Amino acid sequence: MSTPKFTVADIRQTFLDFFRDKGHTVVASSPLVPGNDPTLMFTNSGMVQFKDVFLGTDKRPYVRAASVQACLRAGGKHNDLENVGYTARHHTFFEMLGNWSFGDYFKRESLKWGWELLTQVYKLPADRLWATVYIDDDEAYDIWTREIGLPPERVVRIGDNKGAKYASDNFWMMADTGPCGPCSEIFFDHGPGIPGGPPGSPDQDGDRYIEIWNHVFMQFDMQPDGSVKKLPAPCVDTGMGLERLAAILQHVHSNYEIDIFATLIKAAARETGITDLANPSLKVIADHIRATAFLVADGVIPSNEGRGYVQRRIIRRAIRHGYKLGRKTPFFHKLVPDLVALMGEAYPNLKASGQRVMEVLKAEEERFYETLANGMEILDAALAGDQKVLPGDVAFKLHDTYGFPLDLTNDVCRERGVAVDAAGFDAAMERQKAAGRAAGKFKMDRALEYGGAGNVFTGYERLEDEATVLALYREGTPVQQLEEGQPGIVVLDTTPFYAESGGQVGDSGLLAAEGVQFGVDDTQKIKADVFGHHGTQTQGTLKVGDRVKASVDMALRQATMRNHSVTHLMHKALREVLGAHVQQKGSLVDADKTRFDFTHNQPVSDDQIREIEKRVNAEILANQETLARVLEIEAAKATGAMMLFGEKYGDTVRVLDIGSSRELCGGTHVRRTGDIGLFKIVSEGGVAAGVRRIEAVTGANALAYLQDLESTVNSAAGALKAPVPELQARIGQVLEQVRALEKEVAGLKGKLASSQGDELVNQAVDVKGVKVLAARLDGADAKALRETMDKLKDKLKTAAIVLAAVDGAKVQLAAGVTADRMGKVKAGDLVNFVAQQVGGKGGGKPDMAMAGGTDASKLPGALESVQAWVAERI
Repeated sequence: MSTPKFTVADIRQTFLDFFRDKGHTVVASSPLVPGNDPTLMFTNSGMVQFKDVFLGTDKRPYVRAASVQACLRAGGKHNDLENVGYTARHHTFFEMLGNWSFGDYFKRESLKWGWELLTQVYKLPADRLWATVYIDDDEAYDIWTREIGLPPERVVRIGDNKGAKYASDNFWMMADTGPCGPCSEIFFDHGPGIPGGPPGSPDQDGDRYIEIWNHVFMQFDMQPDGSVKKLPAPCVDTGMGLERLAAILQHVHSNYEIDIFATLIKAAARETGITDLANPSLKVIADHIRATAFLVADGVIPSNEGRGYVQRRIIRRAIRHGYKLGRKTPFFHKLVPDLVALMGEAYPNLKASGQRVMEVLKAEEERFYETLANGMEILDAALAGDQKVLPGDVAFKLHDTYGFPLDLTNDVCRERGVAVDAAGFDAAMERQKAAGRAAGKFKMDRALEYGGAGNVFTGYERLEDEATVLALYREGTPVQQLEEGQPGIVVLDTTPFYAESGGQVGDSGLLAAEGVQFGVDDTQKIKADVFGHHGTQTQGTLKVGDRVKASVDMALRQATMRNHSVTHLMHKALREVLGAHVQQKGSLVDADKTRFDFTHNQPVSDDQIREIEKRVNAEILANQETLARVLEIEAAKATGAMMLFGEKYGDTVRVLDIGSSRELCGGTHVRRTGDIGLFKIVSEGGVAAGVRRIEAVTGANALAYLQDLESTVNSAAGALKAPVPELQARIGQVLEQVRALEKEVAGLKGKLASSQGDELVNQAVDVKGVKVLAARLDGADAKALRETMDKLKDKLKTAAIVLAAVDGAKVQLAAGVTADRMGKVKAGDLVNFVAQQVGGKGGGKPDMAMAGGTDASKLPGALESVQAWVAERI
């Protein structure tokens, strides 16, 4: 085989250049978090960013597009995580080469261009290529065999036209209904030296014939009854795995041998100190650094729910494999510069975010290393025998107590030939109602079946308008009328109601006609230009075709506008005070407050908060007029307007100038900054590693907040009998008095414990030459228990001691073992033995350990059992 060796970077650029020359617009990769799409956890294919185009809810200024899309399959329905590191072609993160036609060219151009690119540009040998077509797709079959010239024996019809007609790998469906159509897949034959048969054969799952490019021809609209209708404008959607193509072009059989992985594997070997580059753990680490780095760059921070939980699982899986290779300190984040050098030019956001990616990954590593050693010790002990199944409660303890995810436990057990009792794990999860099952909560919610015209939004100019009812829905089903008392959704031809978007909540208000009223509780988008008014029919009957007056709740809208407008001013002030690294990571704006999440790695200090408030209120006092302009996206970029990475922008956007802030925003805003009235930050805190949250209030809400605060201060001054100006000094005096009293009480407890300790010496029992003492020390706190323990050890010389103090139902325990007996008896084991009997747990060093319990009624029996426990171990 004499094909040239393309690098991954070469393959990317060659693909884009080829389709650019064919009249395609090259579109940048969209973020791994799909914009405005709650049905997907992650972007898992190249067509995701064009989904609205295929559904007819969005239009682009081009009809041909090409891209190299970053994709992730590691959570929810599309999850390849378990296979990564164990196969030649599974990845969490991968790149998808794709080209699209939106009602322009169709099968002939798509297949011919695909053949041209593969055979004439990439120089793949034509006699190694096969194709599949849907069993009934004679058009595609004829293009392959008669026009392109692929031998009929290498064009395989796939599918069964008997029974479930469209149940086939070669018939693609976006969902149960909607756009769908036949596929034609291109396969590469690796040669007779590799096991496996051609597509459609009984041996097709082998590695000899590998699918590299799928061409989907969306030409039908699947109906609820299983029938299909032809689409008025058929589309093309293709996808080709970059890593698979690179393996073929670079003459290697495994994706992990291509240039980009070879470099990352060497970097992983460097950081783990491993010389064997074939070690499978290095593959896992090399794969996972791509996934986790791109996720951080796209705003996904490790957490215990949703996307952040999947991110945490991937990071911890990589760390565990490093730990398996002997790396006991953070190393994973050190691969980021290597990755940026390889992929930063193709993905500018990764390059710009490199330092922050390292910081987030390092913080997560440090957090996990604190518990990894303990979790591995427990798992090693549980697997020490020859059992074939790990009990579910052990797997759950690792997950719940040590933060050791179930997939890591599965990984370790699989390597040792042990299965995990998944049912037992699930049962333990249910019993304890553990928080941690968040990775699979994304689901597909079908939109209302609305096929009519869009509505005209007039809410920027006015809060009342005359409108016609275009459609009504009850419980998701179209109806012709809504009766009094019935909840429903109303679609109007014209509406002043703002539909929830960009962090701003939807409007509420009233739709009214003579004898008819519909109370609007919320407004949500059904499609990009169709707003659904959610609420209840409160009077009369509302029918399709009725004319109504649509009135937005003015007070709520105005309060919401104040909070939204001040968010722009606050965002600018945050960047000025904290630094240009600050990026918005989410917001919620309603009538009560503005909630703003942003990237920052440490708490915002009181001085910084005061400075932010000062700057924002100065903008408000300037009372500048707000300016909104609708511009083409490129013209908007030229104005220097702030654009949020990952936000889904159309071809025309709204550029908003508020004070000295300029951002893209489609929300509703005050006419002048002075309308905001007053701005006050009421809270600041962390919500995830590297992400902070500020909540603030404006206008009447800010005044009410300050009045409540003043009332609290006055009440405190009255209780302490001090004027408000002297309150801080008075609080200091009270705290000093409290500290003095606490010190005095502690001294008295110490004396009491010491005197009791002297009496306890005589209660020690000799057990095989060791003085064993288990006794209560009433009135003692933790400090007194430790001090008394030290004195008793000094006096008893060779001893094992347990002391307990009771406060209501709670038990405080301390265990101590003298140095000459720690080889056989350890204080941590001893205190845990006692603590488990009183409903608790604890631990510590071999010579001293502490524990707590919740059932004091069982303490006498627990103390009596100490002698026998010690005797067994001496």
